Amino acid sequence: MTTPERPYDLLLKGGHVIDAANGVDGVRDVAIKGNKIAAVAADIPTALARKTIHVAGYYVTPGLIDIHAHVFGGFAGWLFPDQHCFPNGVTTVVDTGSAGWKNFEEFKETIIARSQTRVLAFLNIVGAGMGGAVEQDVSEMEPEPCAKMIEKYPEYLVGSKTAHFRGHGWTAVDGAVQAARRSGTIAMIDFYPQPERSYQDLILQKLSPGDIHTHLYASHIPLLNAQGEVNAYMHEARQRGIIFDLGHGAGSFWFRIAAPAMQQGFPPDTISTDLHKNSALLPNATMTVTMSKMLNLGMSLSEVVMRSTFIPAQVIRRPELGTLSVGACADVAVLELLEGEFGFLDAGLARMDGDRKLQCVLTMRSGEIVWDLNGISRPAWQAAGQYQRIGQYD
Repeated sequence: MTTPERPYDLLLKGGHVIDAANGVDGVRDVAIKGNKIAAVAADIPTALARKTIHVAGYYVTPGLIDIHAHVFGGFAGWLFPDQHCFPNGVTTVVDTGSAGWKNFEEFKETIIARSQTRVLAFLNIVGAGMGGAVEQDVSEMEPEPCAKMIEKYPEYLVGSKTAHFRGHGWTAVDGAVQAARRSGTIAMIDFYPQPERSYQDLILQKLSPGDIHTHLYASHIPLLNAQGEVNAYMHEARQRGIIFDLGHGAGSFWFRIAAPAMQQGFPPDTISTDLHKNSALLPNATMTVTMSKMLNLGMSLSEVVMRSTFIPAQVIRRPELGTLSVGACADVAVLELLEGEFGFLDAGLARMDGDRKLQCVLTMRSGEIVWDLNGISRPAWQAAGQYQRIGQYD
């Protein structure tokens, strides 16, 4: 319990804070009281906190936000959120279309309510959600019930989603966009071009400012022209306010596309994993590894963190997230930047060599330590005394 003499519960001491929301990029201390950020300052005395964790040499960031993952059983590749988010510094995950309006409430009861991770979602325009032949059934693509479900649960649902539709026409895209407009939210589009529906038409004619195209660096997306240059319509769409999400996944991140795009100044607006069973092992599309890939493609660390915290929060219209502002929920990631010789795989399982790699050493969700790679928040066993289980403030 805090006292007037010790007003803070926890102090993260000496870390390099990166908090784009507040323009902070330097050594700061971060104090936490209860489940809130209580202070961020250059030198907070350790005597003011019940417990101090020394994090010098590490980077302290807002809890990471992964806006493209699959954490519900409507999709065969789904993963439980806590076990796959917290070890990678992710405190907020957005499921992208695993559930539709017909089964979202099951998702809410079985996963969202039972997870420590903050789980939000894009609702699939397919009423039955993601998985199998139903995703090609246009009769399942009903904007009105989709929009009504989004309106019913605004605390969880951030918009609508279409994915995997390989049929003809614009039914899936139009349905998702209509559901977003009716519910006053945004649409995320996973798109496969067809002769009668081009990618250029999608981003210039079908989507509105704030809508998201995910899988920016996928091999089936004509980001680059025949000369290997970023198509002019990509810049036009970005100027219009269309959001481009990385969405790594098992098939949607290719170095041969990402590298020239980055060299030409066309980064993703948001960094996300599209994490599921088929992407979690090879090509290792976890959040910290995906961030590391972008780091080694030329993005600065501060940009990598901003596109994994502050910008995703703005995109999904949750500006209270992705920040270490005083009064914000104490979702925190402590990251280590390793230097050495590393290799990273893309969706084609081709390797890129790199010299920097991020790993998460500590994650806090709502003021609670939920991941501690090296035990930096706990005493050595020799000094623990007669104990059964070490508490957070012991």
